[in-house]
Amino acid sequence: MSINEIRWHPLLGTWVIVASGRATRPWRDVKCPFCPGAPETGYGWDVLSLENRYPSLSTTPSISTEAPSFSRLEPGYGRCKVVIETPEHEGDLDTIPFKNLVKYVDILGRETDELGRDPGIKYVAPFRNKGELIGVSIHHPHSQIYALPFIPLRIERELESMSSYYRERGACLVCDIVREEERGERILYANRDFILILPFYAQWPHECHIYPRRHLQLLPELTGEEKENLADALAVAVSMYNSLFSFSLPYMMVTHQAPVKGTYPHYHLHIEFYTIHRYADKLKYAAGIEWGYWAFTYDELQENRVKELKEALRKGIERLEGRGYDPRGEPHF
Repeated sequence: MSINEIRWHPLLGTWVIVASGRATRPWRDVKCPFCPGAPETGYGWDVLSLENRYPSLSTTPSISTEAPSFSRLEPGYGRCKVVIETPEHEGDLDTIPFKNLVKYVDILGRETDELGRDPGIKYVAPFRNKGELIGVSIHHPHSQIYALPFIPLRIERELESMSSYYRERGACLVCDIVREEERGERILYANRDFILILPFYAQWPHECHIYPRRHLQLLPELTGEEKENLADALAVAVSMYNSLFSFSLPYMMVTHQAPVKGTYPHYHLHIEFYTIHRYADKLKYAAGIEWGYWAFTYDELQENRVKELKEALRKGIERLEGRGYDPRGEPHF
C-alpha cells in the first residue's frame, strides 16, 4: 500500500512529505507516458494538465505509524498534477509554439484557482525541473503542480520579510526591487509587464528572477496581456539559458505566489530560476555550508555573472528570432 503522509520537523518548524509510492515511478528509458497516443494523453491536444500517477500527496492518504512525542504525523492530503507543455517529445519553453506557452501560463493560473478551492489546500506550488542533472525522470517537456496542505517554510519566510519591509518602509519589497533594478546593471530583459534580473542576492550560479511590475499575489490575477508577456519573459529567459553554454542548460523554475487561504496584501508574486552550472564543465555542489546551515556561497561576483548572461541573452534573442518569434520587450545587453 502506498503511504502519503507529512511528518513534522521539530527543529526547523516545517513539514516533510513522505510518499512511498514515488519509488516505483517510471525512470527515463521507458516508453514515454506523455507523448500523444499514450493511455493518459490521447490525441488532439497542445497543452495538457493531468493528475500525477505517482503523487507525493493524495486525496485519500494513509499513514504508516504513530508520531513520537517530539513530532507530529498527519495524512499527506493534497493533489499533484503534471502539465505537459507540448506534444513534441523534445523541447523547452523557448522552442514550443508561443500559443502553447501562453496556454501553459493560463493553465497554471486556472489550476491554482481550482486546487485552491479545496478546503484542505493551503498552498499551490507550480514548478518545472529540466535536465537529468536536476533529476527529471521523464524527458518529455513538462511541469508539475503540488497542492499542499501547508505553507512551505520558504514562502513563510518571504511572507515575513515582505510584511516586515512594508511595516518599516510603507512599500512593497519587490516593487522597490523592480524600481531600483530597472535602472541598474543586473537587469537582463524587460517588457511592459515583467522584468528579468540576476538578483543582487542570487545564491545559484546563474540564478535569475522574473518579477511582475504590477503588485499582485497569485497567478489567477494575471490579465490576458500579462499572461502573454509572462510567456514572452519565460521564452526569453530559457532561450538565454540554452545559449549560455554549448548545450541545453538544466534548471529549476519555481513560481512563488501567496497562499490560497487568507489575504497577503504585502506579498508579490515572482518566478525564480535556479541553475547548477558554474561553467560549462563545472557544477555548483550545494554541500555542508549550504544544506547544513542554509548559508549559500556564491563563487563569483553576481555582476560578473550578469555579463556572461547578457552575451547569452544576445544569442538567445537571435535564436528566438531565427525561429520566427519577435520578443515583445527590450533586452539589456
